[in-house]
Parts: sequence; C-alpha cells; structure tokens
Amino acid sequence: MSVFPSASLRSSVVARLRAAGCVFAEDEARILLAAAATPAELAVMVRDRAAGRPLEHVAGWAEFAGLRIAVDPGVFVPRRRSEHLVRTAAALAGEGALVVDLCCGSGALGAGLAAAAAHPVRLYAADLDPAAVRCARRNLAATGAEVFQGDLFDALPADLRGRVDVLLANVPYVPTADIAFLPAEARLHEARPALDGGADGLDVLRRVAAEAPHWLAPGGALLFETSDQQAATALAVVTAAGLTAALGYDDDLDATVVTATRPPTA
Repeated sequence: MSVFPSASLRSSVVARLRAAGCVFAEDEARILLAAAATPAELAVMVRDRAAGRPLEHVAGWAEFAGLRIAVDPGVFVPRRRSEHLVRTAAALAGEGALVVDLCCGSGALGAGLAAAAAHPVRLYAADLDPAAVRCARRNLAATGAEVFQGDLFDALPADLRGRVDVLLANVPYVPTADIAFLPAEARLHEARPALDGGADGLDVLRRVAAEAPHWLAPGGALLFETSDQQAATALAVVTAAGLTAALGYDDDLDATVVTATRPPTA
C-alpha cells in the first residue's frame, strides 16, 4: 500500500467500518491502511473487521504500554487496563529481579514490565495455549525471556522454586455464567480458557495462590487483576495461602490489582 493512501480510499474504509458499527472507525481505518501491504489485503482486512473480528487480530498487533504486541487469531488481546498491573509490578522489580509472567498470553505483560522496569530483569513466561506461546516467544525475544508451554507452574523449570521476585499472573477471572454477556469480539474470537475463571471467576486464582508461596522468594510478590466485585474474595484467597495482600486501583483505567507478598524470613 502507498504510505499516503488517497483520500477517497480512506473515506471508503471509514464508511465501511462505520456502517459495521465500529465506533472509532477513523482510528481503525488508519491502522488497517498502515497494516495492509496491498489493496487486496486491505479489502480482506476491512471485510473481516466489518464482520466482527477484533481489530488486533485483523491487524496482527495491539498497542500496549507503548509497545506493539503481536496478537495472532484466537489469542487473548491485551487490555489497556492491564497497564496498571505492569506499572505496579515494574515498581517492585529491582536490579536482576527474577520475574515470571504466568498465563502470559501474548507476553504483553512481560514485555511491558521489561520495558518499564528501572533495571534489567530475568524473565520467564508460560501459557497453556500453544498459539499464545508462539506469540509470546516473538514478543519477548528481545528481552531474552524463556517461554514455556504448560499448565501454570508445571510449565516452569523446577529450579525457579523459591526464587521468583515478581510473579505476574493475569489469570482468567470472568465467571462462567457471565461469558455469554461478554462483547462478541472476546466471546467469539478469543480462546475461552483465557476468559473463563469458573463458577465465581476465581478457580484459576485459587490454584495459583496455593502454589505461589512455594515459588516466591522471601519478600517476593504475586500480582494479578480482579474486579471490584471479586476483590474481597480474591484477598481472602491469597491471605489463606499465607500471603500478605493489598489492593491498588487506577480509576482512569478502571483497573484493580492485588499485590500479595510472601513474608520475608527472619
């Protein structure tokens, strides 16, 4: 595609997207025009977006924490509210900190933390979904991270036990019954295991919290997102696991983050 598409082409794309119900049609048109290599590719992209596929899957990337994150079809699209989780975690990552991004999806959180941290970190990531792992390996290549496929802590090297300084775990937390009410872009186009948190949305968190104390270093912290409605129960879950928990909010991003710390040894 030309670096400067014609006004008529731009107007045509905007009109097609607006007719399909895209609220930010002008912005989306700009992204698609920049992403398409040929007019034929642009036509396919516009068609797919108008049919309801997430913009990030159509374009192949999402903007997150100032980075361009590759997002393949079916992979969970990083939400802007998770930037609060990244900033909170980055503030805890001292020089040489050992960081694990569990349930890493595209690797957006790990990439964002590595970019935001004041010091270099040692980064590991894991996810159950092979498509997500492929994305994460691309997105985290420049950080030197090792990315593993598997179920939660089972995917990680055993020698990380007791050594993790910062454990990011952006676990799914949508209650199963609420999946039907999610926007179609998420409900139909993102892997269900990345969304479904079980009956009350906290099933995966319970599994992570039960194992986290064995993987965290003394004074290390587990960080995850939750909803306002789930916050009290989420705090109780990590407290019962022996961690000291605190809530953090970002009203602008409508984000709630739990920081659960393993007490330092005497």
